[in-house]
Amino acid sequence: MKILFVTDLHGNEAKFRRVFEAARKYEVAAAINGGDMLTLDGDLHGSQREFINGFLAPYFAEYEKAGIYHLGFLGNDDLKIHDGAFDKVCRKYKHVVDLSQRRFELNGFEFIGMNWVADYPFRLKDRCRRDASGYVFQEQFGSGLLSTPEGFRELEDWPTYAGKLPTLEDELAALPKPNDPGRSVYVIHMPPSGLGLDVISSGEKVGSPAVSRFIEKTGPLLTLHGHIHESPSMSGLWKGKIGKTACVQPGQMKGNVVSYVLVDLENMEMERVEAPL
Repeated sequence: MKILFVTDLHGNEAKFRRVFEAARKYEVAAAINGGDMLTLDGDLHGSQREFINGFLAPYFAEYEKAGIYHLGFLGNDDLKIHDGAFDKVCRKYKHVVDLSQRRFELNGFEFIGMNWVADYPFRLKDRCRRDASGYVFQEQFGSGLLSTPEGFRELEDWPTYAGKLPTLEDELAALPKPNDPGRSVYVIHMPPSGLGLDVISSGEKVGSPAVSRFIEKTGPLLTLHGHIHESPSMSGLWKGKIGKTACVQPGQMKGNVVSYVLVDLENMEMERVEAPL
């Protein structure tokens, strides 16, 4: 069974369309989007909702018509208040699945998604968590923000607020359990630490130790990650292994190029593609 994995498209309609063309060309069973789907232009409360209804709804209809599954979830740059609208659009189609904190079985493989991330210094905190207990917060770029239907709610003391929330480790433990870990694929927006899949432009490594420990303990066939667009360019690495588990992070190219990974789950052959638009 062939799949295509892409992530961090941030509302770039040309990239979305190129991914669908590739899904048809390579005759994949499913295209998987690892989060941060929505536009970053304009007033995010309005523009992201419009992107869901105005672009993603007809885009997903093309997958339905082609008989190709689309599995995915919103990411940390996609306002959490839009989760309901996204899920509603997904539920219109048999072949489209909102994979956030959910399990979906396809052709004998189990796909499990999670879109929480370890905290970062940026202000939007809708999907942020401490990595684990004892987490040390980075210096922040301002007060924290949570999205609400009325606008952004400002958090003057984000660390104290976050300390009352589950950790990323807790969120991972709460995910649905696969029936057969050896045929399971986890789609986790946050990359693991220790593999070079988490290198930001400064050279700093920002991956999650909690995600790494979870993969080591669970032992799935494959994990798919995103979040750090530039990591493959910085480290020269887009895949690695934790135990027997293959871990993939395709990154995302700037400009008129889209990057994605093709995987044959039966023989675990995989290829990273940089496709011009």
